[in-house]
Amino acid sequence: MSPCFDSSAGPKGDNIYEWRSTILGPPGSVYEGGVFFLDIAFTPDYPFKPPKPVTDIAEQTPSPRQPGTTEDAVRAIGTAGSEVTFRTRIYHCNINSQGVICLDILKDNWSPALTISKVLLSICSLLTDCNPADPLVGSIATQYLTNRAEHDRIAKQWTKRYAT
Repeated sequence: MSPCFDSSAGPKGDNIYEWRSTILGPPGSVYEGGVFFLDIAFTPDYPFKPPKPVTDIAEQTPSPRQPGTTEDAVRAIGTAGSEVTFRTRIYHCNINSQGVICLDILKDNWSPALTISKVLLSICSLLTDCNPADPLVGSIATQYLTNRAEHDRIAKQWTKRYAT
């Protein structure tokens, strides 16, 4: 499956509910030259329910070790719902440090007609054109809007450090 020439996705081993995806940083973007890995976890109700960001289920999935924390939800997500998350660190206003992606089609604009191929295409697009109007990391969105040169410098630095 290749929604844009720079991505792929498929099952991890024999488990059809756990997939791994690879997205190459889009040419001309601050992520160019980077290789980004994503995990995709499904539940049996997919495609009728969207893959959910971890923050949507953090309150529903506390763990005995660290109740109610987002980090805890990351560990518990496998049994709580579907998700699409970055495993490679990335400096992006719509992707937080846990890899959670803020993308409208993973929230209110979900449709069962959306395939993983279309989701990956939307994520590729997000790497080219972020959405600072709907940020997951407000400080990065503010920097993007007020000091674009510094934002781009840091994003390129992170890409070189974590994705190459």
